[in-house]
Amino acid sequence: IESASTLINRLQHPAKTRGNMATQQNFYSQPEHLQSKYVGTGHPDISRHEWIVNQHRDSIASYIGHSHMVEYFALAEGISVGRARQNLLNKMHRPCAEPPVIRKRKLADIDRDEEQDPGGGEERE
Repeated sequence: IESASTLINRLQHPAKTRGNMATQQNFYSQPEHLQSKYVGTGHPDISRHEWIVNQHRDSIASYIGHSHMVEYFALAEGISVGRARQNLLNKMHRPCAEPPVIRKRKLADIDRDEEQDPGGGEERE
């Protein structure tokens, strides 16, 4: 029989208990497995735009897969079901706006900026 303080300690610090290491390792490997299996689950370095594009494509694919949704869109827009499906398929190509242009700074510019502001003040864009 365990004392109350031991039980409280086990509840507060589950990583320190025996036999929990395999559970922890399995918990942290799950996202890696999902990311390798499904494209839309993202990764640590995914940009905001990529994440939103994946969400929109998943939604559009779901709409196309459920014919009643396509019929609803066709009725709401006043077009045929085939035209609504075609519009959704066309929207899959670029579901959101253009991707943002990421400005890449040259290494020489970074060095020059650091020489001018060695204290590491506010970031500049």
